[in-house]
Amino acid sequence: MTSVGIIGDGAAGLTAAIALARRGFEVTVIGKGFKNTNSYLAQAGIALPVLDGDSLRAHFVDTVRAGKYLNDEEAVWNVLSKASEAYDFLTSLGLEFETNETEGGHSFPRVFTIKNETGKHMMNVLHIAARELGVNFVEGLAEELAVKDGRAYGVFLDGELLEFDATVVATGGFAGLFRYTAGSPLTVGLLIGDAVMKGAFARDLEFVQFHPTGYMGKSGVKLVSEAVRGAGARLVTDEGERFVNELSTRDIVARAIYLQMLAGRRVYLDATGIEDFKRRFPQIYAFLGKDGIDPSKDLIPVSPIAHYTIGGIAVDLWYRTAIKGLYAVGEAASNGFHGANRLASNSLLECVVSGLEVARTIARDRPRASGVPDVPYTFDGLGDIDSIRELLWEHAGIVRTGERLREGLTKLKGVDADPRLKLLAKGLLECALAREESRGSHYREDFPVMRKEFERPGFFAGRCGL
Repeated sequence: MTSVGIIGDGAAGLTAAIALARRGFEVTVIGKGFKNTNSYLAQAGIALPVLDGDSLRAHFVDTVRAGKYLNDEEAVWNVLSKASEAYDFLTSLGLEFETNETEGGHSFPRVFTIKNETGKHMMNVLHIAARELGVNFVEGLAEELAVKDGRAYGVFLDGELLEFDATVVATGGFAGLFRYTAGSPLTVGLLIGDAVMKGAFARDLEFVQFHPTGYMGKSGVKLVSEAVRGAGARLVTDEGERFVNELSTRDIVARAIYLQMLAGRRVYLDATGIEDFKRRFPQIYAFLGKDGIDPSKDLIPVSPIAHYTIGGIAVDLWYRTAIKGLYAVGEAASNGFHGANRLASNSLLECVVSGLEVARTIARDRPRASGVPDVPYTFDGLGDIDSIRELLWEHAGIVRTGERLREGLTKLKGVDADPRLKLLAKGLLECALAREESRGSHYREDFPVMRKEFERPGFFAGRCGL
């Protein structure tokens, strides 16, 4: 029986586990618990073009427009054409959506939600289904991929090699490498950097999406879902001035807020006009209430925070990497679906589609890792990860310049951290420096417009190439 190790227990990882277990594979999922994943924290929902009046074409246009025409169109069609399969898969497991809403960049209310805590409900259903199918769960943090001569043989967990015929990286992205993020602190991209160091390519690392409405209060760093703006909330300054179309794509809204803050103004979300906020957004209402904010009467202070990394391990349409026996799905992978800027709620769709698709790929490939060679174990701790977080926030944040990016590269050399994390940070800085234009979530103050000659992806394998 072919054994498959899935590293990460978010939506992509659990979907893949279920689909593989149904095909008779021996499946092991390694993670720190599904409640510690970004998928569990997802508030708004999943974009599904399955309602009357909507169409794949309309969703395609919205996705490519949001991605600033850098999307791989074949990848976009590949994902969107499987949206009905994703919907059927989730509802067959017992997931019941509550309503559908409009979010920034969408031309149709195709975002399916459950009390604006969709991730929580989806993950509970996926976890139960995986357990019922006999998927083996191992709690822990996979420290290193076991790769030799271009072939993956499994992963190291607490220094012990767990051998697999096929290994799937489903660890999420690397927004946790930035100082301010509402996501899981585990999403630092360790295995993304590891895969690159061992022969895989990374793609589009320069594109980091900052969520416009982060909230930093006593209860910690949180997200105020885009659905709140979709329900009618307005962004205003401390002088009461509205300054942006709240339903523009995230790059536009985040940058508009950031520029207001640079000018010395505070920015608030005015949700006082939303009826029954507590019922519609219970999770948000709860953490605001802990800090003494009543959204029916009070303005909500917001600022952009690192949210979603569009780049990741480069994969083909079937989620294979350049390393034999190694696959990647969800936010850890990049095949051009999102382009230069992710359309809201396309992430959970990609998670489910990639999980289902990689199961089909592995079933076709039937990889075998017989005769495991002596693979060295080199992990020695993450090191000074906080310095990388500060560095990327200061030098590769919402607004970038060539000078600041070069300064960041110089500073990075002196940081004492895991070399794989440093390689990933280097890739982000180098690719942002090489892309001398502004496109989507990548904004260069010294090159403030899109340029036709940069309408192509960026790849990184030790150095960036556009």
